[in-house]
Amino acid sequence: MMELGESGTLLEELAGWVRMETPTTDAASVSRLVDIAASGLGAAGAVLRRVPGRDGYGDALLARSSADPGRHILLLGHLDTVWDKGTLATMPFRVEGPRAYGPGIYDMKAGSFIGFHVLRSLLCQGITTPYPVALLLTPDEEVGSPTSRALIEEAAGDAATVLVLEPAGAGGACVTARKGVGRFVLTVRGQAAHAGSAFLDGTSAVVELAEQIRSLHGLVDPQAGITLNVAPIWGGTRPNVIAAEAGCEIDLRVPDEDSGMRLERRILGLESRASGCRITVRGGMNRPPFAESPAIARLYAKAKAIAATLGIDLPKQHRGGGSDGNFTAAMNVPTLDGLGCPGGGAHAINEHILWQDLAPRARLLAGLLERVQPA
Repeated sequence: MMELGESGTLLEELAGWVRMETPTTDAASVSRLVDIAASGLGAAGAVLRRVPGRDGYGDALLARSSADPGRHILLLGHLDTVWDKGTLATMPFRVEGPRAYGPGIYDMKAGSFIGFHVLRSLLCQGITTPYPVALLLTPDEEVGSPTSRALIEEAAGDAATVLVLEPAGAGGACVTARKGVGRFVLTVRGQAAHAGSAFLDGTSAVVELAEQIRSLHGLVDPQAGITLNVAPIWGGTRPNVIAAEAGCEIDLRVPDEDSGMRLERRILGLESRASGCRITVRGGMNRPPFAESPAIARLYAKAKAIAATLGIDLPKQHRGGGSDGNFTAAMNVPTLDGLGCPGGGAHAINEHILWQDLAPRARLLAGLLERVQPA
């Protein structure tokens, strides 16, 4: 059985990752953390493939326990966070009782670190697993994985199983289904005019945008699992100028592919309600729905049984947020998500992990790698 150390020791090393701020939009910062991960895994003997960043995003890292190109278990994590550079000044890494706080610690540096630590330990201890192991660390999950989706799908193409290291839910729950995610940008072009002396000569893009937002909100159907959020919004230049431009971003969550296709068509087909305005909508479904297939249900049952032998309860949940696991589940690769560290406050100032769970979650991941047998 793999030796993995105690939670306090793991937290000391994880703290270094949290203190390296890695906003998605800062490619150099994300790539510096890739340097750390590549150094540690390379020294342990991993076969490394580093993919240079592009389009303003950082590098990605694929580390394998073996050069064998055959079937493997793929671990998925991301190193980018939603937090801007400088957040540590007001939201420092700190430990208060059972909680460790810091930007990105829950979503999802703790999970990515657990994957890194387990793979490094496996290599250093010379442990052979039923399947070789691959760990993919990506730089842009928080904005929909625009540069890493193809790499994820390539790595999952010959995977027997995908284990996603996103944070665990309440009670340590893993994730067996997620909603599909659509992202859109709606822009309105109106006609500027003086708001006092030529009011009737203008057509306000802001007013048109407000009407569109009210209409979009009518698509929300919580009972059907459909939600839609409009934010941020923008428009106009000065109080005394009829707004010539306005716009917003749209976040759509759907439970199934049919709903996604239907609402994508609806949003992309929006038309102006005011004759003097023109609307443009770009975007679409970014992540396909992640449904709990029979194969995923069987994988979860195996994981729950393995967890029980380690004294760990492993409930499951269906989650509204998307992850890179949506891509692999849509490829019909058995995917189990939410295997990172329990905690809370994702994307919020109280973001934290329950740090004493670091070692148990590492043992759970190691147990899965050691005991999931080829079908």
